Amino acid sequence: MGFLDQLKEKFQKKADKDIYLSGFQRSNRQWQQRMAGLFEEGRIRDDDWFEELMMILVESDISVSTANRIIESFKKEVGKNVLTMAQAKTQLISVMSDIYGDFPLDLMLALDGPTVVLIVGVNGSGKTTTIAKLAQKYKAEGLSVAVAAGDTFRAAAIDQLSTWAQRIGVPCISGKPQQDPASVMVDACRYAKEHNIDVLLCDTAGRLQNKTNLMNELSKMFRVIGREIEGGPHAVWLILDATTGQNGLSQAKVFMEATEVGGIILTKMDGTARGGIIMTIKEETGIGVIFLGLGEKPEDLRPFDKDSYLYSLFEGKDHV
Repeated sequence: MGFLDQLKEKFQKKADKDIYLSGFQRSNRQWQQRMAGLFEEGRIRDDDWFEELMMILVESDISVSTANRIIESFKKEVGKNVLTMAQAKTQLISVMSDIYGDFPLDLMLALDGPTVVLIVGVNGSGKTTTIAKLAQKYKAEGLSVAVAAGDTFRAAAIDQLSTWAQRIGVPCISGKPQQDPASVMVDACRYAKEHNIDVLLCDTAGRLQNKTNLMNELSKMFRVIGREIEGGPHAVWLILDATTGQNGLSQAKVFMEATEVGGIILTKMDGTARGGIIMTIKEETGIGVIFLGLGEKPEDLRPFDKDSYLYSLFEGKDHV
């Protein structure tokens, strides 16, 4: 069984395959059409053909350096054998899978006490809504959850997270507008310990204008959380708006300089985003995507699945 057939067999067994297909449908329609033309039987894999492949990769938000690595690996593989175009396409998917590699998914719970997750990202990336979706996900899995409204520089952020918490039925620990965010983290950690909370999700301010202030603020949060809960924060997740494309990569690098980002959540993948950005982020930062926002509903926040991603990217609804 070929690699693509294996992907299809795995994908068809996924409970969330329809969410993946519909979430990627808008962003990848042009990609699939161009790939179909590129791998049409009878075409010759000459320099012009590889140049066209490069253009398709780059226009899908795969960076030039990542696209070059994909093509070089692909050339080595197809050069070993005389392959049909269908086989060559399967080989390209296999190469992209190997280059992405593997990355730990979801949350590793602390052995003792609350597990603290610090959520970072710029304003407008979908940070607060994603925290609400995560809270609902973990609550549905039987865990006790609380949220901390640490973006005290935006009163709207406090109100929005409090409203979401009420809807979901989880406690929200918040302070007053302009209050020191670290003091909110102290209150939230103490609440989590006193009420035997399993997962504490902490919102943070999303300001990039002054990187020094951002770094100082996050460093202070780390210190106070670690002082209140041993080993905390146990995870730092960066929220990126997938529709920002390569700009999202620049944002990621700023936050990586400010704190130890352990995973990325890509929001708005069902919009105008192009799927190649997932490959670029992993290749250029070494940090994998752990969740994808594939729609507005809470259940549309899906754990990232490399096989489902690649199959949806290349094949789509017409091949299930």
